[in-house]
Amino acid sequence: MPAESRLQTAPIASDANQVTGDHYRITVLTTRMLRLEYSPSGQFEDRATQMVLNRALGPVDFQVVRDDAGLHLFTQDLVLDYDEGPFTASGLTIRLTGGFGYHSQWRYGVRFERNVWQAGNLGGTARTLDGVDGAVALEDGLASTTGYAVIDDSTTLALADDGWVAPRIQGNTDLYFFGYGYAAADAVRDFYRLTGPQPLLPRWALGNWWSRYYAYSAAEYRQLVERFESEDLPFSVAVVDMDWHWVDVDPRYGSGWTGYSWNTDLFPDPPGFLDWLHDHGLKVSLNVHPADGVRAYEDRYAAFAARMGIDPATEQPVNFDIANRDFLRPYFEELHHPLEEQGVDFWWLDWQQGSYTTMPGLDPLWMLNHFHYLDSGRDGKRPLTFSRYAGPGSHRYPVGFSGDSITTWASLDFQPYFTATAANIGYGWWSHDIGGHCFGVRDDELATRWFQLGTFSPINRLHSTKDVFAGKEPWKYNPVARAAMNASLRLRHRLIPYLYTMAERAHRLGEPLVRPLYHLDPRPEALASKNTFCFGSELLVAPITSPADRRTTLAQVVTWLPAGEWIDFFTGLRYTGGRTVQLHRPIDGYPVLARAGAIVPLTVQHEYATDNPEALEVHVFAGADGDFTLYEDDDAAEPKVVTTRLRYTLDAITVDAAEGALELLPETRRYRFVLHGLDDVAAAGLAEAVASGPLVIELAVPTAGGAVIHLTGSRRPANNQVESRVFALLEAAQVEYETKDLIWRLMDAVDPLARLAGLQALSLEAPLHAAISELLLADA
Repeated sequence: MPAESRLQTAPIASDANQVTGDHYRITVLTTRMLRLEYSPSGQFEDRATQMVLNRALGPVDFQVVRDDAGLHLFTQDLVLDYDEGPFTASGLTIRLTGGFGYHSQWRYGVRFERNVWQAGNLGGTARTLDGVDGAVALEDGLASTTGYAVIDDSTTLALADDGWVAPRIQGNTDLYFFGYGYAAADAVRDFYRLTGPQPLLPRWALGNWWSRYYAYSAAEYRQLVERFESEDLPFSVAVVDMDWHWVDVDPRYGSGWTGYSWNTDLFPDPPGFLDWLHDHGLKVSLNVHPADGVRAYEDRYAAFAARMGIDPATEQPVNFDIANRDFLRPYFEELHHPLEEQGVDFWWLDWQQGSYTTMPGLDPLWMLNHFHYLDSGRDGKRPLTFSRYAGPGSHRYPVGFSGDSITTWASLDFQPYFTATAANIGYGWWSHDIGGHCFGVRDDELATRWFQLGTFSPINRLHSTKDVFAGKEPWKYNPVARAAMNASLRLRHRLIPYLYTMAERAHRLGEPLVRPLYHLDPRPEALASKNTFCFGSELLVAPITSPADRRTTLAQVVTWLPAGEWIDFFTGLRYTGGRTVQLHRPIDGYPVLARAGAIVPLTVQHEYATDNPEALEVHVFAGADGDFTLYEDDDAAEPKVVTTRLRYTLDAITVDAAEGALELLPETRRYRFVLHGLDDVAAAGLAEAVASGPLVIELAVPTAGGAVIHLTGSRRPANNQVESRVFALLEAAQVEYETKDLIWRLMDAVDPLARLAGLQALSLEAPLHAAISELLLADA
C-alpha cells in the first residue's frame, strides 16, 4: 500500500509495563488503564488493530505481588487480583481505590446490570439512526456510574506494517479496562492516546451544509444558492445526493443506487457546475453507495475492468470487493480521483454495502471509512470523509453521518443526548439530518428548534427527503419560524472563530466540542440532565426539545446548572449555579449559557466567510477572570499557525500580541468587544460608561503589538432587570388580564421573598408559575 494509506502507530508497549505468564499478559498503560490478554497458544498481539494504534504510553508506577492465590497488581488507582489461569469471573477482578464502593469492583465476564441506584455504563454511540423515531440503544462508552468500563478488542483485525488489515490470533482474549472513577473526561483523553486523536477538521466544515435527497439540475442548484445569497444565508458546503449520477439505469445492470458517472441530463457541464459552486464559496460533496461495484454503463468501466483483468467487451460487472487489495487502488484511481480533479472536495459514503466482506471479520463500512479518509489526505490536503460510525476508533475518520432521521419531536429530543454521549467513546463529529429527513410531521416550531440545535451541533447540515413538502429552505416556513431559522444559520457562521478554536482543542487536548454535562460536573443531578451539554470550553447548552406552552408561549427545559455564575448568551440574564433550574424561552430564544469569565469570539455582523476574519466581535462575560487563546491557521494538512491570547479581569480586557505565522492575519485587526454582566462600567478613552446593559468597545489592534483596554466605574454585577423581564413575559402571555394584573402587582414588593410568597399564593398554572419563578430566582 502507498505510504499515505498508513496510520502512524506505536503499538508495542515497553517490557517494563508488562506482566507476563505462559498464557496471559497484563499491560499497565496508565495507573487507570490496563490491557488484559489471555492466549491459549501463548502468542500475543503486538500489532496495531482497527481500534488501537498506540500502546507505548510511557512508564507507569505499579507493584506486583504473587502468593498462593495468584497475582496481585497495584497502581495508585486500581487493584487487580488474578489466579493466573483462564479468565473467569472468580479468577480475575479489578477494584478501584479511593473510596469507591463494592459496585466498583469488576469481575471478568460479568456485566453490571442497571438498577434504581446505579445506571451503570452511560453509553457511547450507535452505528445509525436510520428509521429511528426517538431513541436507539447505544453501545458502551468509557463513562459509568460504577467508575469502570471495559472495551473488548478481541475480534477486530490487526493493521499490518504495509497498511493492510490482517487476521488476529485466533482464540485470544484482548480487553482494555478503564478505571477512571467519575473522571470521564480523563478516560476519553487517554482513549485518544491509545487510539489516536480526533483529526483537526478543515475550517470550512464548521459552517452550514446544504443537503437534500432531490434530483436537482445544475440550473436549479445555482438558483437555490443565489436565493440563499439574496437572503443573506451563509453556507460553506454543498452536498449533492445520489441523483448527481445516473439512477434510472437499464434493468439488466441492476439498480441505480450505485453510480460514478454524472447524469448529464441534469448536469451537462459538471466541471463548470463545480467551479461555479467553488466561486460562490462552497465546498462540494457527492453521495456514493458503493455496494453494486462498477457496471458496464459507467464512464470509467472500461479502464476499471481492464485493471481488474476483465475484458470490457464482456460487460461483466466489477463486483464491490473492498477486502481485495487489487480492487482498492483502481477503486480510488479510476472512480474517485477523476471526479476530484473536476472539483469534488470530499465524499459522502452512504450505506448500501452490508456488514460482511470476503475477509472474515472485516466490516466494509470500517474499511471504506479508513481508506477513503486516508486517500482524501493525499497530496498534502487536509483529509475529510462523511460516513457512518463503524465502532470504537471511528473518531479518526470524521465526519459521522447519523442516518435518515424521522421528523418528530421524539427524534429531536434524542439527538442532543445522542450527540453528547458519543463523546464517551471519543466520537466528536456527528452530523445529523437537521430538521428531520423523512416521515413524521410538518411542524414549524419543531423545525425551528431543530435549526437552533443545529447551530450548537458539531456539524450543521440541513437535510430532507424528496417529498415536495419536506424542504428545509427557511422561506418555506411561517414568518416567525423563518426569522428564527435565518438567525440560527447566520449565527453558526459567525461562531466559526470559536468553533475552529474548539476543533483544535478537540484535536490537541482530547476535548470533544460537544460533551455531556457530567464531564464538567460528575454528580447525580448532572446525570439526570441528559440533554444538556458543554459546547466547547465556554458555553453550556440546554436544548429545547418539546413544544411551547400555549398560554405562556414559552418552551421549557429543566437542567442542572453547575456551581458558579452563568450568563445567558443572548439575553444577559445572570444565573447562580449549583442547583437545578427551569429555563423558559420564546421561539426566537434558546438556552445557551456562558460561564463567568467566558470569552467567545465571533465574526462581526454580516461577515460569514470561513477564512480568518479581518475583524472580530468578542463577547466577554464578567463574574470571574477569563483567558482564551484564539487559534487560526492556513487550513493546510501541516498548517502554519497563529494564536492570539484574549484575557479579561475586572480591571482590563487584554489582547496579547499574536504569536506564530503573523502573515495569516491583517497587520491591524478591528475588534468589537461586548462586555456582559456588569453595570456602571466604562472603557477609559474608548467607551462611555453604561448604567446597565452590555458595554460595547470598538478599536483597531496591531496584530504584532496587542492592546490593553482599561475598565473603570464601579463595575458592579449587572442587575437582572427582573421587573422589565416579567412585564415582557406577561405582555406576551395568552392568559387572563386579571391574572396578569395580579402578578404584576407583586412587583411592587422590593423583597424577593415577598414576591415569591405572593406568587405562590396565586395558585397559578404550573407553566406560568415556573416561568415567573425563573426570573425571580435567576441570581438567587
